[in-house]
Amino acid sequence: MPHSHELPPPRKGIAHLVCGRRSKWVVVVLWLVVIMLAFPLASKLTDAQDNEASSWLPGKAESTQVLQEAEEFRPEVIPAVVVYARESGLTGADRARIAEDVAAFKELREHGVRGAETQGPVLDRPVDPRAAQVYVPITMDEKGWDRLAPAVDSIRAETGTGEAGLAVHVTGPGGTNADFSEAFEGIDSTLLLAALGVVVVMLLITYRSPTLLLVPVVAVIGALSAAQALIYLLAEHADLTVNGQSAGILTVLVFGAGTDYALLLIARYREELRRHEDRHEAMALALHRAGPAVLASGATVVLGMLVLMVAEMNSTSGLGPVAAIGVAVALLAMLTLFPALLVIFGRWIFWPVIPHLGSPEPTEHGVWARTGAGIARRPRAVWAVTVLVLAVFSLGLTQLRAEGVNNADAFTGKPDSITGQEVQARYFPAGSGTPLVIITNAEEARQVGETVARTNGVVPESIAVPPGTKPEHDGRVLIEATMTERGDSAAAKDTVERVRDAVHAVPDADAQVGGGTAALVDMDRATAHDNVLIIPLILAVVLLVLVLLLRSLVAPLLLIATVVLSFAAALGLSAFAFRHIFDYAGETTDFPLFVFVFLVALGIDYNIFLSTRIREEAHRQGTRAGVVTGLATTGAVITSAGLVLAGTFAALGTLPLVAFAEIGFAVALGVLLDTLVVRSVLVPALFLDAGPKVWWPHRLARDDR
Repeated sequence: MPHSHELPPPRKGIAHLVCGRRSKWVVVVLWLVVIMLAFPLASKLTDAQDNEASSWLPGKAESTQVLQEAEEFRPEVIPAVVVYARESGLTGADRARIAEDVAAFKELREHGVRGAETQGPVLDRPVDPRAAQVYVPITMDEKGWDRLAPAVDSIRAETGTGEAGLAVHVTGPGGTNADFSEAFEGIDSTLLLAALGVVVVMLLITYRSPTLLLVPVVAVIGALSAAQALIYLLAEHADLTVNGQSAGILTVLVFGAGTDYALLLIARYREELRRHEDRHEAMALALHRAGPAVLASGATVVLGMLVLMVAEMNSTSGLGPVAAIGVAVALLAMLTLFPALLVIFGRWIFWPVIPHLGSPEPTEHGVWARTGAGIARRPRAVWAVTVLVLAVFSLGLTQLRAEGVNNADAFTGKPDSITGQEVQARYFPAGSGTPLVIITNAEEARQVGETVARTNGVVPESIAVPPGTKPEHDGRVLIEATMTERGDSAAAKDTVERVRDAVHAVPDADAQVGGGTAALVDMDRATAHDNVLIIPLILAVVLLVLVLLLRSLVAPLLLIATVVLSFAAALGLSAFAFRHIFDYAGETTDFPLFVFVFLVALGIDYNIFLSTRIREEAHRQGTRAGVVTGLATTGAVITSAGLVLAGTFAALGTLPLVAFAEIGFAVALGVLLDTLVVRSVLVPALFLDAGPKVWWPHRLARDDR
């Protein structure tokens, strides 16, 4: 097998600067200073998160405009609903206890609880009531999300003990969102520990070296601290929006992408150590030859993430720059700090399998060399069968239900608020606690209220100006209405559409409809728009990078086709698993978009690393031999990198939220398909079948011989 030393040695440049005999120490010291300055700032990122509704909703949506205008009438509040129920009928003792609880609620002031504005109890029926509910409002200002769980805990603490058989639950928007808040609590540390554990285990399995794993782990943790510090500064001083979702995904991305880049460089560095006695020269060569592929991979991920900024959903557009910054910092660390550390520690860092000068290259006769030779015998049959198998996997798309997940199905467990929601729905209008919010011109307010009351799906007698709300502001009035259906149901969403159509038709009313259910409607609409816009844009970005990198049109188009097929297969298998193994009710509307973004933007790493190595080998041996050699030399490292990336995304499953578990599972499964099937079998088979034409419109000189 021809070796890389047949290529002319690189000129002195950045590669030598990073790992030079003296300059490597400068690189490490500079990074140590950066990390020391970054660490205290990184720890403040959680405090800088903005988890208010506006940071998630589409910026120009009607519900967002209502949310903003409603602040002129009252502070933004959400109600915690305390539900009391006894099927046989509330006893006198039960009603006395409820009265005592209401008195206690009215005294609450801590954590934003507006106890003085407590409403209730409201009975399910005037004679022989079986249930009662009490509304306790909670202020949702800039600190509202962080103190929501303590606020609900303080309400729950005031519910006294009563006779056995009385069910008491805290639910409503306040209770449900408190449970979501607790699910996000500690997300950074949970994902950090989970991702770190995966990386350590996979590096031990891959290299069987307890010493080598320390270097990439140190470099990745340093990169994560630096990225978090930079994002914190931008959030504080440049209005960058960071929420719990983007902060959690940042951790997974930096660990996954950073470790991938480390593995790619380690593989090339180990090759060069077997050919060069001077480890500084070996690293310079490794950086010179693998660095462009790593840089192109990282740049593609960064560009792909930045595409998210065009999204209508604030949560999606906010994720773009956060993720891009994280990957960019990880890329910088792996191209500077990581190589410098490897050179400083020397060859012994690979103990117990130390690559010495002249030691045999294990990839020359390994499993991937045999795999490449086997594919080369019948490449067309191999890719045809592989495409057929992936197409069969894609049939699972018929099981996909990316239409949104209601609150009851959003948790992997069953918190108290969900139990309370079920109890509440048995005795009260299902929309209680999740009202429609209508803002209209004052002169037309009565007509608008009557219009809403006549609309199917609305409780007619519920139309009212809520307590604690200004009766009028600048000629505008705010009213609320209760729906007959549960606020997160499809029927309630249909009611929102009907109410909007009705009030928009009232002349001169300039009425707008918001509230929690209206926000869900707007989010679904914005996500559908984002899916149609962003997926083609990311494909275009990836195609452009591949064309520039490979200086070809055929190879990039083949690679893009494999990306789309791999994504469809991963989504199909995942949907099948969600329906028939995990028994999840459905997927969020942004599920396909997030899976696509992560699979394509990150999976392109393996495309780039394999195809650039094939092109390098093809220059010396010709295309057909170059494909076999390229697969032999990259197969092991691509597999290792894929396992690490899949493991880090699987760490999302440690969170008690179905949406995160589904994204983690689908991306992990997609990465494994990409690694073990697409990059290792399908792409080599397609390149072998296409032969020299794969580089069209260019032609490699070696293929002409």
